[in-house]
Amino acid sequence: MAISSSKTAGHHAIDNSKSDSSEKGFTLSVMQIAIMTTISVASLRSLPAMAEYGLSSVIMYLIPAILFLLPTALVAAELATTFRGGIYVWVREAFGERWGFVAIWLQWIQNVVWFPIQLAFIAAAIAFMVGNDALSNSGLYTGIIIIVVYWIATFIALQGGDLFAKFGSWGGLIGTLIPAGLLIILGGIWLATAQPIADTFTNSTWTSPGISSIGSIVLVISNVLAYAGMEMNAVHAGNMANPRRDYSKAIIISIVLILIVFIVPTLAISIAVPSNQIGMSNGINVAFQTIFDTFNIGWVSNIVAAAIVFGALASVITWVSGPSKGLLNAARSGLLPPVLQKRNKHGVQLGILIVQGIIVTLLALIYVIVPNVSSVFIALVDMAAALYIVMYIIMFATALVLRRKRPNAKRGYKVPALKFVAGIGILACAFGFVLSFVPSSSDTGIPDALYPIVVAIVVIALGVPPLIFYALRKPSWDRRSNVDRLKESKSEHEGAC
Repeated sequence: MAISSSKTAGHHAIDNSKSDSSEKGFTLSVMQIAIMTTISVASLRSLPAMAEYGLSSVIMYLIPAILFLLPTALVAAELATTFRGGIYVWVREAFGERWGFVAIWLQWIQNVVWFPIQLAFIAAAIAFMVGNDALSNSGLYTGIIIIVVYWIATFIALQGGDLFAKFGSWGGLIGTLIPAGLLIILGGIWLATAQPIADTFTNSTWTSPGISSIGSIVLVISNVLAYAGMEMNAVHAGNMANPRRDYSKAIIISIVLILIVFIVPTLAISIAVPSNQIGMSNGINVAFQTIFDTFNIGWVSNIVAAAIVFGALASVITWVSGPSKGLLNAARSGLLPPVLQKRNKHGVQLGILIVQGIIVTLLALIYVIVPNVSSVFIALVDMAAALYIVMYIIMFATALVLRRKRPNAKRGYKVPALKFVAGIGILACAFGFVLSFVPSSSDTGIPDALYPIVVAIVVIALGVPPLIFYALRKPSWDRRSNVDRLKESKSEHEGAC
């Protein structure tokens, strides 16, 4: 779970989007946004790890959902149906361009660092699909798959229009929702046919692991980031027929889908898969294989693995398009050098996507050079997630400030008891940020004594660049047309989306 002078801080998002040719030419439906949001948040990759906790996984999902998912979804719905343009525009409206830029940067950079992890999951799923699971232990194979698949996703994103949305919505349906539904059905059949219940489930209770354990507290609180990404597709709200009405509907649908995808299939896995198998690498495919083998249809697991690969690819495409587009909104008003503002003939953020791809490629090479680096790399991604938590704190504060600063803005959805809802979100994020300095397991590859220091270094190294860019910005970086500037100036006095 981001402009040229402070005088532009009040510019409203609607005219920014209208002045951008990349916003024209296609319309996104409620279900497209809902499914894109669902796959931006919910991932089948994490289900086996949570299934290890059996019944208590329900509590471990619900606590972060109440403390983080609901506040995030409600606040994002109000901001998106009032100020079109995503996290950058929202924060800019409240705190000015510097902090708007910081917010979108934090969303973008955490996302860039996360790509290799999701793509490594795709590599493992492909290896399982072709019947050579040992390939997933090859650093060379994993690195090659990360690079190839990422650039395919980038090529699709560069085509512009609603192609990314089609991939996102269909990929989410085929690779996330259908497999999750299949797990639910299989779990029901497992119970109906009186199959043996695995020890993963029978040895669990609603309250295990005990909440008195600091490790379990860290795990529950840090699980807030399992729900990160609710706000990401708000940058595309401008492409909906009626953003004020439709985006809030999409958010409601996505909340329901996310909770179903996480909780019910996790229980199904814990019922069917023994504890000595559930924690294996490529766990989601192992879970499907175990269940299908029981019913003598093991060959179906390869089909499901292919669907999961497609769904994971769709998730990557969605994340490739979202934060980078928000960063372009900041870049266009002079916060990044002109080379990063370049767009192709489809109006897509070419410069940013190329730089993003270079970074991901370099990170992928780590797998090739140091094949056993996975535990350390995952730890570094977890550290980078601390930056994402900071972005959410800024987002909650933004909603509070804009209620006071822009009370007459036409809000398509208005959060009830905003101070309470945003306050809960801020507290959850604050706890999550503090606990990000505590390793949630001993398998990080980093000594416990050095862990907080390494976290601090990663946070500073990845979080400081937007402040440097802001300090070094030049008037020549502002490439907006006079028409764009005029529209933005006019929108300062408007409050409707």
